[in-house]
Amino acid sequence: MDIIKQDSTTEVSTKWIENLALEEINMEESGIVNFNDHLNPSYQLEESSINFMNQVRDLFEIYTHKFNQYRGEDSGSTIKIFKIANTINDFMLYRNSLRLIFARRADDLISIGFLSNGKDVFSARVNESQSHGETATHEIRAHIGPFNKIAWKFGNEDVDSDALVKHYLAEFIKLSAR
Repeated sequence: MDIIKQDSTTEVSTKWIENLALEEINMEESGIVNFNDHLNPSYQLEESSINFMNQVRDLFEIYTHKFNQYRGEDSGSTIKIFKIANTINDFMLYRNSLRLIFARRADDLISIGFLSNGKDVFSARVNESQSHGETATHEIRAHIGPFNKIAWKFGNEDVDSDALVKHYLAEFIKLSAR
């Protein structure tokens, strides 16, 4: 288990300490010593982007399952989630010829865009105060802070994964409705 409860409202991830113990075991067995990996931002960016994408996909799975239940699994309007081949954890939502694609373009960059009819690429609508210009996709970028703390941002604003999923899923449902 890599999550422990600190109190009734706070959960703390212990995955990092598990990885540190495994690295030490591997170091002892292989004889190869890596003293500076924890200072390397590219390693931490890769791990953070994979974790962020997994977290977002997990939320999409929860919400789409619930939507499909309420809508009726056999209605022909179910939302499907597919992993994208030959990638670590890129994925897309599909319904009525519309796709919502989440792709890691780099360790510090995740792009989000709609693909309609297999050729037209466009971004989700946002309110005017959040507008970041007209682009074909939105970009979520990682920013490294003190002590290699990584924050995911849209524009210059921190991203809340639950709010992100709710926004894109609502937009996807509205745009893919018949």
